[in-house]
Amino acid sequence: MTSGPGLLAVIDMQRVFADPASPWATPRYADAAAGVRGLLPAFADRVTFTRFLAPEEPAGAWQAYYAQWPFALQPQDAGLWELTDEFAALAGHVVDATTFGKWTPELAARLRPDDRLVLAGVSTDCCVLSTALAAADAGTEVLVVADACAGVDDDSHLKALQIMELYRPLIRVTSVADLLAEAGP
Repeated sequence: MTSGPGLLAVIDMQRVFADPASPWATPRYADAAAGVRGLLPAFADRVTFTRFLAPEEPAGAWQAYYAQWPFALQPQDAGLWELTDEFAALAGHVVDATTFGKWTPELAARLRPDDRLVLAGVSTDCCVLSTALAAADAGTEVLVVADACAGVDDDSHLKALQIMELYRPLIRVTSVADLLAEAGP
């Protein structure tokens, strides 16, 4: 196991998921945001924020996906893709991706040897899950902070956490309090 906090990846804390009027609203976004706020001081400059963006031209199966969600086919500089205000000001490093999973070469390059990847954000049952599985497959130790994540609904959030817990020891589900206690002062 890795010592120290590692790298915190804050997944997709964007307006499109925070806005209750959005078709992609995450009902417990505020709870996840509170958990993220609790984690940030422990990671200092070892934080990467991610953003989900629509591609300019969807290809393959993404065409059917965006046929179902046409509202999301907006330019990458559209307001819905912005990080929410409280995180935009804190985002020193941002990784953008047109995929659910944010385990990109850019994110992987932010890890130091033997670092673990700590995940928080939205949604647990989509982008967090996709990122966790890809990082674990790459041999990275992954911690998912359950109370710093939120899903499309409570049931989906819990099911995704249960699925990720099946990947132990590659992926471990934890809480803000337990992670901070483990990391020490």
